[in-house]
Amino acid sequence: MDVDAYSVMHRRSWDRLDHLSRRGKLTGAEAEELVALYRRTSQQLARLQSHSPEPELIAGLSAVLTRARGKVLGTKSDPWAEFGRFWTQVFPAAVYRTWVWWATAGALFVLLTAGIAEWVRGSGAARELFGIPADNTAITAPGGKFETYYTEHPNDAFAAQVWTNNAWVSAVCLFTGVLILPVVYMLVMNAVNVGITAGLMAEAGRLDAFFGYILPHGMLELTAVFVAGGAGLKLGWTLIDPGRLSRLEAVARQGRAAATIALGLVAVLFVSGLLEGFVTPSGLPGSMRIGIGFLAEILFLVYVFVLGRRAVLAEDSNPVLETLDNPWQTTPSTR
Repeated sequence: MDVDAYSVMHRRSWDRLDHLSRRGKLTGAEAEELVALYRRTSQQLARLQSHSPEPELIAGLSAVLTRARGKVLGTKSDPWAEFGRFWTQVFPAAVYRTWVWWATAGALFVLLTAGIAEWVRGSGAARELFGIPADNTAITAPGGKFETYYTEHPNDAFAAQVWTNNAWVSAVCLFTGVLILPVVYMLVMNAVNVGITAGLMAEAGRLDAFFGYILPHGMLELTAVFVAGGAGLKLGWTLIDPGRLSRLEAVARQGRAAATIALGLVAVLFVSGLLEGFVTPSGLPGSMRIGIGFLAEILFLVYVFVLGRRAVLAEDSNPVLETLDNPWQTTPSTR
């Protein structure tokens, strides 16, 4: 690589970037030009760092990029714009990037739950293992404990309680994921609990009631738990296999993604809590309650796989976007 020729070729755009980064207020067109020059120059610096032994050139260009980066971040300081960007790009992209993990966790959860339900319904050994009493009519009968669980508290208080509990479960899944086993344990135990209840209700011939009370809120609620569990497991696996990055860099990056998912799931679980507090125990027909829950689930999946995928493709087409999006990163990305 001819460093001198490369420098002459790009010197004008570097000078322009330096000029814009020193300016006071920029017009809209100038702000867009600044961001475009910043991205291009970051890529050029990465190339120089891998080919050029000239420290003065690299140091000078790094200084220009540092100054420009501060200016770029300054143009993105509108809190409402950042708030909107989080919900339309950052959060759905983070969830989309982990979809294989949480979809796999969800599929295994459903299979395990169904297997336990079938075992409990037809096996005395299962009842003995799980310590299930012979008479469960107090739970499974119409108006029994399974149904009154959703109606014995005021709707708003119950919704708040459910939201807090589910947010805690999701947070534990996310932030103990680096250890892997706590996440697996929590998901398995939840599958066992749901499976036992399903098996008892099936044995009592009341699966319609089971699904009528579980599905309106459970589809979205369990999806949120799967997302948390999948992201947590990916965090743990990153510690084992960091890929091309150093272990510290890889875990730090995935940790930031986990924090983003944790923040976004607060809102998802709030919606799920509202469904469990107000829709599940309502007097609406079972099919209508399930339909509302199904609609909420579909909207979330469309949100992730449309907005999230679009945001990921935009990031992947502009590798330095991550540098702009992460203000805790002190130097431009050179990947």
